Amino acid sequence: MIKKNRKQISREFKDNIAYMDTILPVKESFDIIRRDIRIGGKDAVFYFIDGFTKDETMLKIMDSMMGISEKDMPEDATMFTRQCLPYVESDVISSFDEIIRNVLSGVTCMFIDGYSAAIAIDCRTYPARSVEEPEKDKSLRGSRDGFVETIVFNTAMMRRRIRSPKLVMEMTEAGQSSRTDIAVCYMQDRVDEELLQNVKNRIESLEIDDLRMNTQSLADALFKRKWFNPFPKFKFTERPDTAAACLLEGKVVILIDNSPSALILPTSIYDMVEEANDYYFPKVTGIYLKASRGIITVGTVFLTPVYLLLMQNINWIPKGLEFIIQREQANVPLIWQLLILELSIDGLRLAALNTPSMLSTPLSVIAGIVMGEFSVSSGWFDSNVMLYMAVVSVANYTQPNFELGYALKFMRMMLLVLTALFNLTGFIAGCILILCFLAFNKTLSGRNYLNIKLN
Repeated sequence: MIKKNRKQISREFKDNIAYMDTILPVKESFDIIRRDIRIGGKDAVFYFIDGFTKDETMLKIMDSMMGISEKDMPEDATMFTRQCLPYVESDVISSFDEIIRNVLSGVTCMFIDGYSAAIAIDCRTYPARSVEEPEKDKSLRGSRDGFVETIVFNTAMMRRRIRSPKLVMEMTEAGQSSRTDIAVCYMQDRVDEELLQNVKNRIESLEIDDLRMNTQSLADALFKRKWFNPFPKFKFTERPDTAAACLLEGKVVILIDNSPSALILPTSIYDMVEEANDYYFPKVTGIYLKASRGIITVGTVFLTPVYLLLMQNINWIPKGLEFIIQREQANVPLIWQLLILELSIDGLRLAALNTPSMLSTPLSVIAGIVMGEFSVSSGWFDSNVMLYMAVVSVANYTQPNFELGYALKFMRMMLLVLTALFNLTGFIAGCILILCFLAFNKTLSGRNYLNIKLN
């Protein structure tokens, strides 16, 4: 919960300016600007952040104010904004807490001698990149726009898709130091009121200093996850069309300033494995895509553990599948081969992320071919193991949710270890544990991944 300064503005102009100069490091910080002028024969002071203000807009506003005579000066700030301020986005503020928050957010605040309120002029502009399709969440036939780091742009992209007065976007903030803007978006006539109120109460009661990691920091603060359950509690998307579709389904979408992704509630395992392409194709094609993705996802978890189980019990291999048996004995035990390759694949992925873009593809191909070929010929790994791990690593990219992909990876590694230690008993125990992780993974809505209500 953010502690607010309840001090109100007085009519004593010098006291107000002295207080602002005390709170804001005007002399120490070069980008916090104080501008003294006279308007209609009265002293006035502007406070704003250099780099956030539209210079041309402020020049026109100040030019119009310089032409105000003493007899035309209104008696209070409200009348001033109506008669003398030729700008749409303006407001009258009487609380110092709101003034300081507005100034640090990029809004220009003006004090005028004799007025017991400040005038906020929202002519700010944030540095922003162009709107483009997300790299991770692409669509073959859908729109090519994606969320950016500016929250106002993101709300506009959703409002463009849903032109309904029932669409509500409530603005709040969190973080004692960061004072990060948060927009809670929902459809009034479709949202689950209990869930909505729960989300609002949790955000309002947050006791956190900052949201340094934006969406992830808010997600961790809203719902404390159990460290031993890696399955994500929330769904994230960088696509405004996906967020708009979720709103129309009655879900709550949370946007955080400085973050190009939206947080969606509530969430189930079915929501996690969905992607935009499922809806941009005919129904039969969409069903096929969902089914194939589900089968591949299950296959990535059980392929290598089942192979390990069969290698430990060769007599279980049915006729016609004898070719999967290891022909050449590797120098490294099978379980260690699988675990080492699990880590090696992540190592190659991290290396690709930190490699310059022009070199990442050729280096990844060279590393995969060279390491794979020589690791088999040197006796470290079996060729069958390399094949199955290659299938698993490629199949992981069919999973649109990054966090869910790693959760399934951890489940696969747990299943491998239990199978290696306890054979069939360990494999069955691992399968039961995976079902328990899914069934008892309680989310913010009070339901688990299987959409069952948990007390």
